[in-house]
Amino acid sequence: CVFKNFIHLVFVTKYRRNVFTNEMLHDMKEIFSETCQQMDGELIEFGGEDDHVHLLISSPPKTALSNIVGKLKGKSSYILRNKYWD
Repeated sequence: CVFKNFIHLVFVTKYRRNVFTNEMLHDMKEIFSETCQQMDGELIEFGGEDDHVHLLISSPPKTALSNIVGKLKGKSSYILRNKYWD
């Protein structure tokens, strides 16, 4: 099977608040890359600023887009809250 599915995602913070630091962005890149590999996909590009994050993902057609987004948002939120929330 040959496929070429590219997905461009933009995750934005609530009310576009400036909450992401460079350290958080670095951690998010690792989390997103690991999560994509677990779902048989690949994180091709990652970029972010203090109020949003851009992802370019390649994924197989058997994986639903809603599952990808749910896993990425849920896992990153859980890990970042545990690490950076006082």
